Amino acid sequence: MRYANMPYRQCGKWGLKLPVISLGGWQTVGGYEAEKEAKRCFYAAFNAGITHFDFANNYGTPPGNGEIIGGKILKHLPRDEIIISSKASYLMWPGPYGEWGSRKSIIASCDQSLKRMGVDYFDIFYIHRFDPNTPLEETHGALETLIKQGKALYGGVSNYSPEATEASIKLRDKKNWFPLTIHQPVYNLLRRDIENGLIKSASKHGYGLIAFSPLAQGLLTDKYLEGIPKESRFGKQGKDQIDELQLRKINAFHELAAQREQSLAQMSLAWILRHKEVTSVLTAVSKLSQLEDSLKTLQNLNFSEDELARIDEISSWEA
Repeated sequence: MRYANMPYRQCGKWGLKLPVISLGGWQTVGGYEAEKEAKRCFYAAFNAGITHFDFANNYGTPPGNGEIIGGKILKHLPRDEIIISSKASYLMWPGPYGEWGSRKSIIASCDQSLKRMGVDYFDIFYIHRFDPNTPLEETHGALETLIKQGKALYGGVSNYSPEATEASIKLRDKKNWFPLTIHQPVYNLLRRDIENGLIKSASKHGYGLIAFSPLAQGLLTDKYLEGIPKESRFGKQGKDQIDELQLRKINAFHELAAQREQSLAQMSLAWILRHKEVTSVLTAVSKLSQLEDSLKTLQNLNFSEDELARIDEISSWEA
């Protein structure tokens, strides 16, 4: 019954479909949290219809460990029923080729990631960040090579500005390369940058958006309503205070979520999915209970005009 209740959306105009909720390994798999609990979360996610699992070469402690642990978990799932993605361009090893967007770095990083995860190909491979010192033709040429070699089925970018995204699409069109299929930007109730160009770009060019950090690394959950608990993600990072304006916003969002009979996390995920250009929201969980809470989002994805207006009002608050 895993496919009965999970909605799937196409990545823009392309045939690739993702569950509206995807699961990632950032700050949750590979040394951050217990491997046994991560396995429970990933298997429960798959049983609930979550078929997309997202990683990057630098995830984990030490970097790369996220892919190693993720690969051990995912090898027991049917490969042709799941989407595995990874990324390259953040620092992985010393010297001039251990990061950024050179052909040397991108191709070497992908080969290393495939070995760590124990797979023959990635369904999606991303350029993780824009490199201002390397021509787009070189960076995207490396991505095209990986696609032609069968090491990646679809190509994407992450953390690209609307301008860099537009330039990348034009380049790929000019070269007759495989089109850009997906963009992974940060997007949540506290970070609404993609509304200033990327959503319009996705609609225009027909690529999908998948939002990472949809809960602002946990800030948009009930645990931060009174500050930063020691056992929370921010607490473990040594932070003991939260911005007063953010705290006011979080509590106001919580009140609205309660009126909708949702948790703050559920409303936060549903709000992102109101855009048809958004293919999926990329969650990261460290406990099975967090996954179960996120899945309840599917029970109410609709917003009234008054609710959206209230969210806009809260978002506009200034110190």
